[in-house]
Amino acid sequence: MNKTEIRTGRDFANANTGTSPVREGFAFDVTALEHWMGAHVEGFAGPVSVEQFKGGQSNPTFKLITPDRNYVLRRKPGGTLLKGAHAVDREARIMRALHGSGFPVPEVYAFCEDDSIIGSAFFIMALVEGRIFWDVRLPDVTHDERSACFDAMNATLAMLHRLDYNALGLGDYGKPGGYYARQIALWSRQYIGDEEAGRDPFMDRLVDWLPTAIPERDEVCIAHGDFRCDNMIFHPTEPRVIAVLDWELSTLGHPMADFSYHAMMYHMPSGVMPGLAGSDLAALNIPREADYAACYAERTGRHDMAGYDYGLAFNFFRFCAIVHGIKGRVIRGNAASAEAKSRAEALPLLSRYAWEMAVRAGALA
Repeated sequence: MNKTEIRTGRDFANANTGTSPVREGFAFDVTALEHWMGAHVEGFAGPVSVEQFKGGQSNPTFKLITPDRNYVLRRKPGGTLLKGAHAVDREARIMRALHGSGFPVPEVYAFCEDDSIIGSAFFIMALVEGRIFWDVRLPDVTHDERSACFDAMNATLAMLHRLDYNALGLGDYGKPGGYYARQIALWSRQYIGDEEAGRDPFMDRLVDWLPTAIPERDEVCIAHGDFRCDNMIFHPTEPRVIAVLDWELSTLGHPMADFSYHAMMYHMPSGVMPGLAGSDLAALNIPREADYAACYAERTGRHDMAGYDYGLAFNFFRFCAIVHGIKGRVIRGNAASAEAKSRAEALPLLSRYAWEMAVRAGALA
């Protein structure tokens, strides 16, 4: 990615904020949807007009506007899909369970697995009004509020990791234990299996090294899998999280893996996507990485952050595998976001960062 191609946080915000007319290739039968919602969504009354949310790379998401209230529809994309990807049924299930616990997620009203309605499985959920920050530097909030927003993100993730997944009926939501091994195998298969997207030399190295260095300490929690500031809705005027979105990658996972994915923001170069690498954290009133990690450890009762560097390496690898999948969808013509092409073009730079994290965690350069 050369200097002329680097995007600012404002560019990302403009590209991902709000809605647009439904893009070519993503339209569906609105009349069929209205009939289905009339039978399955309590209080629904049409007619429906549809707009498409700009953000999101995986599952296309739409705003449904009716005379009385607005909804959100999230569906699987059309076309050929990789096995196990775009699991909107899992998203609907975990959001329903978490909503009942008081954790901040939108309420899910109905799920449809019948492909004949709009062409793929989908679910309908509440539209939560608030602020989504596409730039983790939070340029549009005050100096004092910025620190409070970071603390809110930290507290929300710690809250998730402390929840009793068995008590929420999620004991079978994933396999307890062995998270790293399964995830490395999964994303290695996804990466290798998407032949149209090609291969990357740093990714090939990571596929070989990661299984040999898995930390011995094993833990289990509900893991979001994609906990970033742009997957949260903040209160319109207060520095608190009122909804966590995009649960497609959630599972029973390792808390250190989930937290280190979130903490990738400290290492993500802003030229690839909004990150904190190279930023003056003190001037921004953003906590240092070590302090942020210590705050999470205190909230979750951890004695140390063992395995944190390995978690960063793993998560950069997994992020690259996701971007590799986006590249494949761009090639196949069923990418959900208009920004997918530029994200896919960043793969070589991201994979190099992934290998640098692996070296930091002990891999031989």
